[in-house]
Amino acid sequence: MLLLVRVIEARCLPAMDLNGLSDPYVRLQLGKQRGKTKVIRKNLNPVWDENFRFVVGDLGDELTVSVLDEDKYFSDDFVGQVKVPLWKVLDAENLTLGTAWYQLQPKNKKSKIKECGEIRLHISLSQKNSFDETSTISKSYSDDVASNSDKSMELARESFSLPSNGHEEPSGDLIAEEMDPADSDKLNATSLVDRLFEFIGWRNVPIESSDSGDQVGEDQADEIQEITSKPETFNKQDEESSGVTFDELLKTIEAKGELVEMPGNLPGGLVIDQYYAASPSELNSLIFSPSSNFSRTLAEIQGNTGLEIGAWKLESNGDSLKRVITYTKAATKLVKAVKATEEQTYLKADGKSYAVLASVSTPDVPFGSYFKTEVLYCITPGPESTAEEQSCHLVISWRTNFLQSTMMKGMIENGTRQGLKESYVHFTELLSQSFKPLDLKDMGGSNKEQILSSLQTEQESDWRLAFRFFGNFTVISTLFVGLYVLTHILLSNPSTIQGLEFVGLDLPDSIGEVVVCGVLVLQGERVLKMIGRFLQARKQRGGDHGIKARGDGWILTVALIEGTNLAAVDSTGYSDPYVVFTCNGKTKTSSIKFQTLSPQWNEIFEFDAMDDPPSVMNIDVYDFDGPFDEATSLGQAEINFVKSNLSELADVWITLEGKLALACQSKLHMRIFLNNTRGAEVVTQYISKMEKEVGKKINLRSPQTNSAFQKIFGLPPEEFLINDFTCHLKRKMPMQGRLFLSPRIIGFYANLFGHKTKFFVLWEDIEDIQVVPPTLASMGSPSMIIILRKGRGMDAKHGAKSLDPDGKLKFHFQSFVSFSVANRTIGALWKARSLSIEQKMQIVEEDSEAKTLQSEESGSFLGIEDANMSEIFNSTIPVSVSHLILITFI
Repeated sequence: MLLLVRVIEARCLPAMDLNGLSDPYVRLQLGKQRGKTKVIRKNLNPVWDENFRFVVGDLGDELTVSVLDEDKYFSDDFVGQVKVPLWKVLDAENLTLGTAWYQLQPKNKKSKIKECGEIRLHISLSQKNSFDETSTISKSYSDDVASNSDKSMELARESFSLPSNGHEEPSGDLIAEEMDPADSDKLNATSLVDRLFEFIGWRNVPIESSDSGDQVGEDQADEIQEITSKPETFNKQDEESSGVTFDELLKTIEAKGELVEMPGNLPGGLVIDQYYAASPSELNSLIFSPSSNFSRTLAEIQGNTGLEIGAWKLESNGDSLKRVITYTKAATKLVKAVKATEEQTYLKADGKSYAVLASVSTPDVPFGSYFKTEVLYCITPGPESTAEEQSCHLVISWRTNFLQSTMMKGMIENGTRQGLKESYVHFTELLSQSFKPLDLKDMGGSNKEQILSSLQTEQESDWRLAFRFFGNFTVISTLFVGLYVLTHILLSNPSTIQGLEFVGLDLPDSIGEVVVCGVLVLQGERVLKMIGRFLQARKQRGGDHGIKARGDGWILTVALIEGTNLAAVDSTGYSDPYVVFTCNGKTKTSSIKFQTLSPQWNEIFEFDAMDDPPSVMNIDVYDFDGPFDEATSLGQAEINFVKSNLSELADVWITLEGKLALACQSKLHMRIFLNNTRGAEVVTQYISKMEKEVGKKINLRSPQTNSAFQKIFGLPPEEFLINDFTCHLKRKMPMQGRLFLSPRIIGFYANLFGHKTKFFVLWEDIEDIQVVPPTLASMGSPSMIIILRKGRGMDAKHGAKSLDPDGKLKFHFQSFVSFSVANRTIGALWKARSLSIEQKMQIVEEDSEAKTLQSEESGSFLGIEDANMSEIFNSTIPVSVSHLILITFI
């Protein structure tokens, strides 16, 4: 007998993280059998919709369903649990409890969280004892199984029903009344299980079926031995797609793949980040197509044996495509040859982009049952190097998914990282034999010019623009009424002077005339405002499009192509949108597009060269309401160059934020390029400038050190390390780690027994840096408090000491080896990035005033040797001594 459990969803779960959300998952246990769902990120009302099955060995067991919150750095937090005895399912009609909400209970009465939320489950028992039969069970758990055996189950229940006196009716050679009450109860429980197994056919005692009279005996007793005691997740559709080609299977999921977002890189790091001279579909077919020999050739190179590649199967009603690969991994110096099982699942496939998640389990390695290695393959279109040649971008990332908590996380992750690094060296070499790797740097300049040159700004004629802007009901109705009134004036005779009228003053003679005059005045005013808006917007036509950047350094180029689904704020049902870009205090403004919700710009903007690489660029979309009215915001967005890959920004759709934008799902299509015209000199120049600010020599870091720094925080390749300091991060308990400084970020990293803590914030997000004098709590060392601006740096909230009532995060650092050097370096980098030119000038003036005041207070009677005079002019003139003596005496 099998216990079927469907974990559907949960609601009203308590927030376990500092950001007010949770990362919940469900763990199920029946006896020694366990199961686990996937983790739903940042959700208090998660939906899992996963199915599990357990082999029933003892009806005295109970099913325990626990909801936990995943913690990346410490042990997972307990949320709540539900316990369901199996006898309740057995006593239920048709052996099913149906779909119901269950209240989650705390772990014990001392738990601080009392309201743990609810979970929705479907629990039922099935008499089927083979996996092939149960794999076809649908989500709704139809009652077909139970209905086919209603009569037999009724007979079985009658056979082990107990009378009211608590003793069992005589059955066979056993009579419960002849035994002690304690033994009788024990016998009743045992007899209940035995009779149930006899009814199903798992015992050698034959029992007649009430339907057909067939006997069930030893043939089915052997079948139970084939069933493993380990629970497995079963799918709604597990059909062998033998008659369907791989391309046809991909087309089946392409329609749904267009609605799925491309998954982000896994947190373990990148294994491969390379461009290839091939289309995404060609690369996808080479790696994952059943007709490709890529996997078998790679296995031979790596020394793997026993490779068995399963067929691709459609599952979850055609929503996903999966296959299973098994092989024996070659032995290494540390680990013997072990068997590995790899399950590959398509997360996205729309014909242009592909994402495949491979989950590898190696239970025979040390602690192999504690984790699985997940590898994510992302294939996206790359830049076109020529008009005919296509390219694609392959990014392979990984992570270790721990199924159970262990103190060996650090060791396991390091071993996995080293193993993947060695394996994918062969992968890259083999792949390069089929498709040529491309260097984005070599093709970047020409590709940028080619992309930008293809953007043609369509200049709309003034008459067509005016017709589209004024071609609405307001203008047309005003013109019609104006012509109507003018015709009336020409056809009517002058009225006689009456009432308070006099020559030159003609007043309305009725209330109707007053109303008509008022309507005409209001309509005329609206039309005049529209004319003013049109003329003002006409001057702004073109905006900053086409203005070349000046100077040498970091040049930011933005190509604004189009927008879609913008909000309608005008009475006409349209908007007059324009876009404002802000970066490092400089702004660029696009032209205004009249009466449209899907504007086409095709405009290029270049920011003047910057000495430092930009961290963020703000994008604001407004509706033009005239020169004197406040513009209505249609949405905004932020481009973070530190967290974004420049190659991904070469062609990107940006989702706008804001009430109107979120309601309409507004997006902008842009192409963003960031180029450094100084080359490798930018690093040495920046460090030289910081050395003058700090007053101490700063060593240039090696490429290997910079690469390791970039991998820790997931930074782009243009970010380089300036300095790092050992210190303590003060939260509830001090945590020792290292503070890393670069031109755009300040980051903290600690690894304590495999539990990693890392975060970084932008220099621009820091509002103030305070120094606290040494105290006993800080172990006699000065402390540094970094205060962020309101609402900024929420990604680093887990490292903050506190969050003040104004919404500002505060980070406390202490126990620096050399506090003065760290303080000067951090202060210099912060002032160089976050302070405006006016603020820097003010600091210089304050420093000069302080020096002047100090010199005045020290007295005005200075000796000649103490006076420091600045040199004004110095020149050398050749003069003979005789002439000098003659001039002196004269």
